Order: sequence, then C-alpha cells, then structure tokens
Amino acid sequence: VRLSTGPRQNNGIFYEIRTYDIKPAKMKEFLEMVNKYFHFRTAHSELVGFWYSELGAMNKVFHIWKYDNFAHRTAVRHALANDKDWQGKFISAALPLVEKQHNEVAYLVPWCQLGKPSKEGGVYEWVTFQMKPGGPALWGEAFRAAINAHINTGYTKLIGVFHTEYGLLNTVHVLWWNESPDHRAAGRHSAHEDARVVAAVRDSVRFLESQQNVLLIPLQCSPLK
Repeated sequence: VRLSTGPRQNNGIFYEIRTYDIKPAKMKEFLEMVNKYFHFRTAHSELVGFWYSELGAMNKVFHIWKYDNFAHRTAVRHALANDKDWQGKFISAALPLVEKQHNEVAYLVPWCQLGKPSKEGGVYEWVTFQMKPGGPALWGEAFRAAINAHINTGYTKLIGVFHTEYGLLNTVHVLWWNESPDHRAAGRHSAHEDARVVAAVRDSVRFLESQQNVLLIPLQCSPLK
C-alpha cells in the first residue's frame, strides 16, 4: 500500500481545527468561561483537545474536534444553534471576548493514529509546516521520514499529524507532547546533533515553504492534558 499518495485515511473521519484570537485583556475571563461552560459544547461532539498559547503566539486558543463525516458536523452545528444553554451561557458572553476566528478541516495522515501523552502535566508543541504544492504524493515520504527521525530520538511523543483539506492547502500540523519546555529544549539540542535526524530533515526541507512552532498549555476541560 502506498501510504503517502493521499491526504487521508480510509474512513470519513476528519478533524476541525479552530484557532481563536482573544482580546488581550480578556484572556483570563475567556479561559474561565471555557472551563465553566464547555460541558454544554462537548455534550454534542467529541473534543480532542483545548489549549492556550504560551510561546510562539500570544492570546490564542486552539481546539480540535473530531467528526465522523460532514453530515455529522452539519447535524452537530444545527443542534448547537438550538441549544439554549450553550447559546445563552457561553456564546453570547464569549463572542465579545474574541477578536478573530479561524477554522480548518484536516485528516490524520494515513500512517498516524491519534496518540496520548504518557502522563498528565506536560506541554504540547503545535508545529505548522507549509509544504510546496503537490500534496503527499510529492513530499509525503520525506516528511514521514523526518517525523520518524524525531520520534526515534525518544525525547518527544507524537500525538498527531494532520493534513489540511479546507483552509490553506499543503499545510501539515504536527502535535507533539513533552514533559516540560526544558525537557523539550534538551531533546531538540540532542536531535540537532543526531546524524539520522539531520539527514532526514535535510531531505524533507526541500519541500518546505515555512514553519511555525507554538508551545501550548492544555485547559482543565481538555481531554488531552
């Protein structure tokens, strides 16, 4: 089976990635509201994780939702529009705190299953790679090799690799987990001196336009903690 010629797995499951910019003076208030009222939202569909940015971006929250297919998402959105608790207690109060909203639809790449951290209390790293046009048929094997090279160093745990279907195309988001920012920094330093990592990354960056890293802290309500 050619694992890298298509952007998705052999089912309809996709992930909606939502990124909100929160007004700087309102971040604490927004996070408190999420932790207090988000059970009204998660009653309707599965939340993968909810985080706020610590480094690499300011006053941003990231949340990821899992859907069986597009009809499932449509039904959930319809139910949410008619949920008086969700609309009245959260949406009406939270929207004035939000400056900007962005969403993407992405699939897990075929060679990745959604993982979980080995324990609670660590930090997450959200790495966005903008790849050259052509999709996984062009860069999939080299990208996978670079990811595997980092996994094999053992300093970080892979949670998921997502490839966009709606939003900016040829974007790959990689979610990692580390015990702490310092543990991650030490691991990165070692990886940069590992010849296998250097070789794999050198091969992959031929297809890379840009990348961005954000250090994320999970909220209390996040299933991924």
